[in-house]
Amino acid sequence: MTTPAVGFRLWALGIVTCALCLVPSRDSSAQMPDPSLMHGRAIPATDLPIGTITVRVVREALGNNVVGQEVRLMVAGATRTARTDDQGRATFGGLSPGADVRAEATVDGEQLVSEAFNVPASGGLRVILVAGLAEAATRKAAEEAAAAAAPPVRGTVVFSPNSRVLMEFRDDNLQVFYVLDVVSNARSPVDLGGPLIIDLPEGAAGAALLEGSTPSASVSGDRVTVTGPFAPGTTSVQVGFQLRYDRPSLTIEQRWPAALEQLTVALEKVGAASMSSPQFSTVGEVRAESGTPFLLASGPALPAGGTLSLDLVNLPVHSPTPRYVALSLAVAIVGIGAWFAFAWRTTDADARRRLVARRDELLAELASLERRLRRGAALSGPEEARRQRLVTELEQIYGELDEVRTGPQGGGRDIAA
Repeated sequence: MTTPAVGFRLWALGIVTCALCLVPSRDSSAQMPDPSLMHGRAIPATDLPIGTITVRVVREALGNNVVGQEVRLMVAGATRTARTDDQGRATFGGLSPGADVRAEATVDGEQLVSEAFNVPASGGLRVILVAGLAEAATRKAAEEAAAAAAPPVRGTVVFSPNSRVLMEFRDDNLQVFYVLDVVSNARSPVDLGGPLIIDLPEGAAGAALLEGSTPSASVSGDRVTVTGPFAPGTTSVQVGFQLRYDRPSLTIEQRWPAALEQLTVALEKVGAASMSSPQFSTVGEVRAESGTPFLLASGPALPAGGTLSLDLVNLPVHSPTPRYVALSLAVAIVGIGAWFAFAWRTTDADARRRLVARRDELLAELASLERRLRRGAALSGPEEARRQRLVTELEQIYGELDEVRTGPQGGGRDIAA
């Protein structure tokens, strides 16, 4: 399986959890979210009173509520208890905003513990504890192994409601992630009569599979190929790529080779950036665990062969002039350095190597600050002072490099190395 180049980040985990919990399914028969992704995680709930936390206890799957279960809430070293109601929820109120909290429960001898989290200053939190995940995973693996041993049958697959398109901005590029669950509802492996092929949008570059993708998936250029047969259940396909743009608007069109049971798209909210599509029915705003805001849109199912048309506007665009100037300066500096290295020998090689290493280190640090300025970020006072010191020290280093080099000798002998 191919892994993505440095720069691809799967921030999907936090935003995916929000998407699965906040976007309603358009089909009552649609696949429920994977409970393991939600186990022990705190989800903001603006409809709850301030200082209120509900802890829902379920067995193996959402909806399989555990009623009358004692739940313990550890609050700043103290323990509060409550029992779950008919919906499997235990409610704790009157908590102080900012307090450190952790939820626990013991179901049939199994200890369930949530992640530690803080009580928010507005609204409340919902937490889900899922019992029997290990047993369910073992049982599912055995069932899948038995099903995979059966001969394949002709059929179709779909992209489940858990599938989503995620986008973020980085270095004047749009990073796009497809997190897709290919679902086969047959009891035996499904043969599509050929591979499942996903042709990425026009302009896609640097496509690579992400960790967690099925080994049967591969990427070549802007094409993702998933070979069959498809085992019963879910086959995960996760791919990342980038789209370059030089204008504040961009249209993305993606054709889906199989039916998409529910449309879910998330875009990092930078400035006034927004997205729209005739296929969207709702567009809202959520925050990832890091606090980064995202626009989250959903829409009804798309049939096999359907195309998602997505319009992005007010994208952050930076002038290329500073970049060209910086590159020119860098080329000039490297050229001067190369000329000196070629034209003169050093009498003190160790001293010159130390100076060159220090020069390269300072240039790298200066380039990092210059990139932040080109992206429109303001430097703090200490950072601006550091920038001036870097320039001054570089001037001194170049002067010292001139002093340690070997000058012309013997009427031109050893002028060139």
